[in-house]
Amino acid sequence: MGTLSPTLVLGSASPRRAELLRQLGANFTIRSADIDETPIHDELPRDYVQRMAREKSEALESGNDTVLLTADTTVVLDNKSLGKPADFADAQTMLEALSGRSHEVYTAVCLRQETQCKAVLVRTLVEFGELSDRLIKDYLATDEPWDKAGSYAIQGKGGSFVRRIDGSVSNVIGLPMLETRELLMQFAIAPVLKEPGT
Repeated sequence: MGTLSPTLVLGSASPRRAELLRQLGANFTIRSADIDETPIHDELPRDYVQRMAREKSEALESGNDTVLLTADTTVVLDNKSLGKPADFADAQTMLEALSGRSHEVYTAVCLRQETQCKAVLVRTLVEFGELSDRLIKDYLATDEPWDKAGSYAIQGKGGSFVRRIDGSVSNVIGLPMLETRELLMQFAIAPVLKEPGT
């Protein structure tokens, strides 16, 4: 008899992470963790996302037959995290700051099964072209930027801002797929990269 694969739980309410995980062919359920996401004073952005991914995991119960996947993403400019915009003015300020410059995107992914825990940190460098005031205001008139770190979605209209990208595109969306697939396989969850019925 073969060993049953553990149940995968995505500890995130992000529809983008869920969609990326589905693209890997993984079967999973969703449970979001409610934690305090306030940064610690002088905490580096890369340390912050790793702590958030770990604390989200610790806030959810995990049994021997369950693997928890949690993640956190931040956009970083001048060593400061740009979170989700609070309002129009906040989003406008972020996009003006990103215009014509390069920034980093960090995602930390954590997988945990009882006492076993593995994590990975992925960095992507993104360069924006110049964004005019008109372009920024037109973009902010859409529904796209409001729940996104850095006030843009690379998989949507915001992708037209990108001049160059160095690293994983899926990392910028919120879940680096290569590293996530490799972590899943370490927990005996083999993604099914084939169409149903084949």
